[in-house]
Amino acid sequence: MKLHMRYTTILMCASLAFAANGAFAASAGQAAPDFTVIDSTGKPVHLADYKGKFVVLEWTNPECPFVRKHYDSANMQSLQKEWGAKDVVWLSVNSTNQSSFEYKSGAQMNSWMRSQGAAQKAVLIDGDSATGRQYAAKTTPHMFVVDPKGQIVYAGAIDDKRSSRPEDVKTANNYVRLALTEAMAGKPVSTPNTTPYGCSVKY
Repeated sequence: MKLHMRYTTILMCASLAFAANGAFAASAGQAAPDFTVIDSTGKPVHLADYKGKFVVLEWTNPECPFVRKHYDSANMQSLQKEWGAKDVVWLSVNSTNQSSFEYKSGAQMNSWMRSQGAAQKAVLIDGDSATGRQYAAKTTPHMFVVDPKGQIVYAGAIDDKRSSRPEDVKTANNYVRLALTEAMAGKPVSTPNTTPYGCSVKY
C-alpha cells in the first residue's frame, strides 16, 4: 500500500512538472509564436517586426554551466557573429522568472554579455516567463531557428555533445549552423527537431 501511494505521488509530481513546463515545446513545422518582450535596454522587441528575415532564438541563463560552456568556449559568440554578418537576427532570451534567485535584470544581463563579447541583436528579459512558456522552452540553451515566413525550421539542442565541458564544442555537430546553412540555401533542414539539453528554465 505504501509503495502504491509513493508511486502515485511520484506520478502526480511528474505530471505537475510536465504541465508547468508546457505539454510540448514548439517544434519545426509550426508557426513561431509571436511575442513582444522588453530587451535589456528597456526597448520592446516584437518578433513580427523581423518577418522576412531568419531569426535565431537562444534561451539563456548565465547561472547555467551548459550556457557557460558555449560562452566560455566562444562558441555562442562565434555563431552570433557569423550569422549576424549574414543578416540573421539573433535574440537571446532569459526566461528566468523574476521570483527566482537566478533572475538577472537588464543591466546585469548587459554586463555579463559584454564581458563575454556577445554579439546578438538583443537580449530579452522575459521576467514573467510568458514567452518561455509560449515556446515551452525546456532548457538553457534551447534553440529555435525561424524562417522569413515566420515558420520554425529548427528546434532543439545547439549541438550533439550533451555535456557542460567547453572542450567538447570542438568535436560537436552544430545543429543551429547546419539548420541555417541548409535553410538559407533553400534546402529542407535535414535535422529539424532534436532534444535540447542543459539546465531547466527557471519558471
